Amino acid sequence: MTADAVRAYGARATEYADLLGRMDAVADADRSLVLRWARERSGPVVDAGCGPGHWTDLLRREGLDVEGVDPTPEMLALARDRFPACRFRPGRLEDLGVPDASLDGVLAWFSVIHTAPEDVPAALAAVARALRPGGSVLLGFFTGTVVEPFDHAVTTAHRWPVDALADRLRDAGLVVRETHARTDPGVRPQGAVVADRPVRVSSSGPPRPADAARPAPARGRR
Repeated sequence: MTADAVRAYGARATEYADLLGRMDAVADADRSLVLRWARERSGPVVDAGCGPGHWTDLLRREGLDVEGVDPTPEMLALARDRFPACRFRPGRLEDLGVPDASLDGVLAWFSVIHTAPEDVPAALAAVARALRPGGSVLLGFFTGTVVEPFDHAVTTAHRWPVDALADRLRDAGLVVRETHARTDPGVRPQGAVVADRPVRVSSSGPPRPADAARPAPARGRR
């Protein structure tokens, strides 16, 4: 996330949290996908770009060892106030503040949309380094036919074709396990990718692995 985006979210943190920072504002399909992914995790998880903390709280209530990280101080203050049972700290996708190979999961739910496209590979490489073998990232984002900026309600964001972000995750050495795309009435098209760190890698580093079979795009109602 750019410094401008951090300032923009800080200025509208309370408005954003009141409108979107609760699970009853989340689409059932999104909640189901995140919960299914979460129930496969058995170790430490980071909710990267946690915002007002509602996803962090959901994962905690599922029994996960989770902490939320976010670069926006105002968002962290709101998250700590609203969900005092959760752990929150400063951080960003590019630097999760954890040792390499220490996490079983990273939830990056719309956490790259304000990252400049040329900086996304470095952010995903940082996530891959943080995952232990067998660990997984769930990435949510807005979709489009090409990588392009658009006027998001808070600050400029970017759309990505699902396959393009999946390729960036492969380039980071991860195995793409699932891809999803959905278009609901009145809502921007969105996608999600689940990618795992291979359990075994060669001494010279991970080769670009073959993907698991891709399921058909999931559709749901927001």
